[in-house]
Amino acid sequence: MTNETNSDEIPVNVKSDNEIDSDESEESQTLSTNVEELTKLLDTEKEKVSEYEEKLKHVLADFQNLNRKTQSDIEKGVNAKIDEFVLDFLKIYDDFVIAKEVFSNNKINSDGLDSILKHMDSLLKKYHVVPIDALGEIFNPNFHEAISIINDPDLDDNTITKEIRKGYISHERVIRPTLVEISKKG
Repeated sequence: MTNETNSDEIPVNVKSDNEIDSDESEESQTLSTNVEELTKLLDTEKEKVSEYEEKLKHVLADFQNLNRKTQSDIEKGVNAKIDEFVLDFLKIYDDFVIAKEVFSNNKINSDGLDSILKHMDSLLKKYHVVPIDALGEIFNPNFHEAISIINDPDLDDNTITKEIRKGYISHERVIRPTLVEISKKG
């Protein structure tokens, strides 16, 4: 017999059962390794997401705090300018009140001043600037500034006996305290 090989034949590699089981075991180990790696990667990514969520919450809280502080600073700035303007206006208003008193004491017609004062009063009311009533009240350092003390045994201590200059409140803020005289019993 001659040992001739047919060039048309395809060599076939036949594996035994042991070799097949070995290949399946390797594939199973590779799949198991891939699953473990993917699980680790997933856990790592979950941790990163959790960290980013926490950072995002902090950044959002910082932004909200900054926004509130900015709004508060703007309001304080606007209120300070309004208060400054109102204080300047009140100086003029006080001068008109004094002029009216002088006219009235000298029996001079003060109808023009009365009209101006009514307009000024309505302007103050429109912008929520209200006077502090102090006469007969007990001294409160949040609303009053005592500039003199009189002895009066008939009155309780710290009773306001005289308003020297009217004080005003605007939007629950004292923009000018009332200058007062208070009593002491002794």
